[in-house]
Amino acid sequence: MSNAPKFGLNGPQSEAVLYLDGPCLVLAGAGSGKTRVITQKIAYMIEDRGYDPRTIAALTFTNKAALEMQERIAKLLKQPKQAKQLTVSTFHSLGVKILRQEAAGVGLKDKFSIMDSDDCYTIVSDLALTTDKQEIRRIQNAISLWKNGLVDPEDAIQAAKDEDEAMSARVYRSYLATLQAYQAVDFDDLIRLPVELFRNNESIRDRWQRRLRYLLMDEYQDTNTCQYELVKLLVTGIGKKPMFTAVGDDDQAIYAWRGASVENLKTLQTDFPDLRVIKLEQNYRSTTRILQAANAVIGNNPKLFEKSLWSEHGLGEPIEVLGMQSDEQEAEQVAIMISADHFQRKNHWADYAILYRGNHQARVIEQSLRKERIPYTMSGGQSFFDKAEIKDVIAYLRLIANQNDDPAFIRAVTTPKRGVGMATLEVLGEFSKQWNCSLFDAAQKGGLEAKLPDRQLLPLRGFCHFMNGLEDRATRPGPSGSGDNAAEVLDDMMKEINYEHYLYENFDDRAAQAKWQNVLEFTNWLKERGRGGRERDGEEKNLLELTQMVALMSMLEGQDDEQDAVRMSTLHASKGLEYPHVFLVGVEEGILPHKGDPDAPVEIIAARIQEERRLMYVGITRAQRTLRLTWCKKRKRAGELVHCEPSRFIKEMALDVGDAPPKETEVITPKERLASLKALLAMPKL
Repeated sequence: MSNAPKFGLNGPQSEAVLYLDGPCLVLAGAGSGKTRVITQKIAYMIEDRGYDPRTIAALTFTNKAALEMQERIAKLLKQPKQAKQLTVSTFHSLGVKILRQEAAGVGLKDKFSIMDSDDCYTIVSDLALTTDKQEIRRIQNAISLWKNGLVDPEDAIQAAKDEDEAMSARVYRSYLATLQAYQAVDFDDLIRLPVELFRNNESIRDRWQRRLRYLLMDEYQDTNTCQYELVKLLVTGIGKKPMFTAVGDDDQAIYAWRGASVENLKTLQTDFPDLRVIKLEQNYRSTTRILQAANAVIGNNPKLFEKSLWSEHGLGEPIEVLGMQSDEQEAEQVAIMISADHFQRKNHWADYAILYRGNHQARVIEQSLRKERIPYTMSGGQSFFDKAEIKDVIAYLRLIANQNDDPAFIRAVTTPKRGVGMATLEVLGEFSKQWNCSLFDAAQKGGLEAKLPDRQLLPLRGFCHFMNGLEDRATRPGPSGSGDNAAEVLDDMMKEINYEHYLYENFDDRAAQAKWQNVLEFTNWLKERGRGGRERDGEEKNLLELTQMVALMSMLEGQDDEQDAVRMSTLHASKGLEYPHVFLVGVEEGILPHKGDPDAPVEIIAARIQEERRLMYVGITRAQRTLRLTWCKKRKRAGELVHCEPSRFIKEMALDVGDAPPKETEVITPKERLASLKALLAMPKL
C-alpha cells in the first residue's frame, strides 16, 4: 500500500483513506479534516477497490451530518447516483431499518410505533404514580442509561443501591411490558433490540453481516455500550475479518451524562488486537495561539492517546479574557463588542458565535443583542413545535391525517383523559398485534367486546367515532368561506376535547394561561395558513393539507441556518461547528466546570472535571481567528447575587502575558470603542 499523499490529503489522512486490510481507528483532533477522510475513503472503496456501494454503511450521530456526508460523497463519485445506494445514516436510523425488516424476530408487528420522549414520559408518570416532573425525568433517565448499558430490569433491581433505584428498576420492568403490549418502541430500543436480535439469532445476524461488508463510524467517542455492541455484532463472525474504520477524538468526549463511554476507544484495542491506529494532528481551522491554549487545557486530563494539534495558520491574535462586574454587564459588553467588531471588520453577523455552558445563561444575552439590534439564532433550545401543549394538539391532527399513527392515537386518546387508561391500551395493543393492524383499527374491530367490559370499551369507541367524524370533515373541501373549512373543524375539535379546561385542571393558573396562549397562537396560525392558500391559488387548504404542512414544518424546523445572524449555542450543541470569532461566556467555577454534587465520591468528581475540561476544549477549538472569554465577579442565581471566581480552565490555558486578563482600569468600554470607530470613519479623508 502506498503511503504517498492521495486526493490532496496530508500523509496521515491519506494513510487512513488507503488502509483496508483490517480494523482501523482514526484519532481525529478538532478541525483535522475527519469528514474529508470518511468521504474520500468511501469514494476510494467504490472507485478504486470495486466495493458495491450497497455493502458500505457510514454511521453518524445526527441526520444533518448524514445528509451532508452523502452529498459530499456524491460530488466525489463519477456516478453520483451511487451515493444513494450507500447506507449513510444515524445509528438510530440503521436500527429502525433493521427492526422494520426483522420485526417478527423481536415480537413486534410490522407497523410498530416509535414513541417520542413525551409519550414515554406519560407512561412513566402513570407507572410511577407521580406527577413530580423531576422524579419522572430522573426515572426516564435511569431507564435510558440501563437500556444503553444493556442492563435488563431484573439485573437493575438486583443492583439497586437504595429504594429510589429499586423503585426506578421496578418501573423499568413495567415500562418494558407496557411498550411491548402497545407494540411500540422508544428511542433507546432502536439500538437495544437489534443487539438482542443479533445476539439471539445467528442467521439474521449473518444476513446483515453479508449485507453490510464495511462499516465507518463518525464521532466514535460518543458511542455508548449498546452502540458499540451493535458495531461488534455487525463486524465480527466466524472466519470473518473485521472490516471497519472508527473515527473519533477522546479529547472531545462530552456525552458521558447520556451514557456515552470514551472507554470504547480503549476497548477497541483490546477487542481488535490488530487495530491500526492513525492520528490526525494537523488542524485546518484555528490559529496557533488558539491551539496552544486548547492543548494546554486538555493536557491536564489523563490521556488515552497522546496527540497535539498544530496548524499552519500563523500565530493569530491574542486570546482576550475579560472580567465583568455582573452578568448584565457581561451581556451588554459582548453585544457591543460584536457590534463594534462587525462594524470595524465588515464581517457577516454569522461570523460570530456566543457559546455558553447552559441555556439559563442565554436570556440576559438575548436581551442585550435585541437592544443593540443584532440579529441572532439559537441552537440547543426548545422549538415551538416541541412544547407539550402543541404536541397534544398536533397528535389529534396527525391521527386525522393517518389513522395508523399509533403514538398519536395513544397521546390523543389519553390527553385530556377520557376514561381510557393503560390497562385498556395494553389489551388493545395485544389485540392489534393479533390482527397486525393499528390501534385505531383494532379499537373498531369486532371481537374486542370479548376482551373489554363496556366501561372500558365505550369511551374507546366513542373516541374513534369522534375522530372518524373529524377525518370526514377534514378531508372534504367546503365551498370557499362556508362549509367544512379548516377553521371550523379546528374550532369544533378544540371545543369538543375541552383542552382549555384540561389545562386549568392540571396546571396552576399562570402555567395554564401561558400554555393556552400557545395553543391559541398555534391554532390561529393554522387558520391563517388555511386562508393563505385561498389568496395564493383561489382554494382554501382543508385541515388534512394543513396537518401535512405542519408535520413537514415540525421536522424541518431549525434547519434554516442560512440567515446572516450571530449564533448563540450551548457548548454541547456547538460540537462539530466552527466560527471565525467566538465569545465563550460565563467561564467561572460552578458554571464551567459545572457545579456537581460536592459530596460525590472523589473519583466521580474527578471524572466530571475531566469531562468539563473536554467541554472547554471543544469551546476553544470552535474558534478560527479570534477567541474572547468572559467571567463575572457577581452573577444572579435564582434571584440572588452570588460571588464568582474565574474558572480554573482559564489558568490552565497558560496564556502569554499579552493574553492575560486585563486590569479593570484598562478595559475600554465597548461604547467608547464604538464611538471612536464611528468618529474615525467620519473623519474627512486627506
